[in-house]
Amino acid sequence: MRDFYASRPQPLDQADGLRRLFAASRMHFVPVLSNPYLAFGGVMLERLCSALADFGQHVLLVDAGERAPAPHELAALELGACVEPLSNELSYLAARELPLRYVDTQGATTGFLTAVADAAPQADVVLVHATAPDLVRLFMRRPERALLLAADHPGSVTHAYAGMKLLAARSGLKAFDLLLGAAAHSPRTERIAEQMARCADGFLGAVLHDWADIDPASAADDPTGWRLQRMVQRLLHRPPAAPAAAYRTHNEPAAMQAAY
Repeated sequence: MRDFYASRPQPLDQADGLRRLFAASRMHFVPVLSNPYLAFGGVMLERLCSALADFGQHVLLVDAGERAPAPHELAALELGACVEPLSNELSYLAARELPLRYVDTQGATTGFLTAVADAAPQADVVLVHATAPDLVRLFMRRPERALLLAADHPGSVTHAYAGMKLLAARSGLKAFDLLLGAAAHSPRTERIAEQMARCADGFLGAVLHDWADIDPASAADDPTGWRLQRMVQRLLHRPPAAPAAAYRTHNEPAAMQAAY
């Protein structure tokens, strides 16, 4: 993925605070655990954003991972000016180390999420791509279902599991999804997902709710795979009828087509 790149605006009237509160409450924040062992992490995030856009969501990707660009120098003054529109459905905020500017006396950085909501009121879904320590500080007071990123090789899987363990122990996040980058028809993806699910349940008291695979070599305009489609549906609490069947692939079992 390309290297994309607070002062709060003064209230226009007495209802401005209520409007901001409502806008923040309707946003869906998704913690996404970054993984430095992924060669195609940007491609996977791009595919995830496209799948969310298929459901009519405007997505803001807040990139605070290890390899993210540094925030714009204006971030300390006007965070909204640093949100870069990439399309009608996607915006981007470069945010490496930016959440730490919002740390409070208890070590939480949840104020950063409030600032993001103020800066991008057009967003329906906010993907917060960050390291495990950053996600702990950001979401310690608002547990969400977190998304793990990995590939079908041991280093990335080990990193994803270590991050899941830290999040479960320190922030109370107990529900996870897994997005795996692997070649089409890789024989290892299902085994990796099963192993992660067993470890989450047996050692962490957590649940791997769902998983999906993405082929980094696939074209950006290829149909969304049925696993990713299902994951996004569940993430958004959408009925299984949407989006249209055109987004399903021939790999989806008939029984899954009937259920989703």
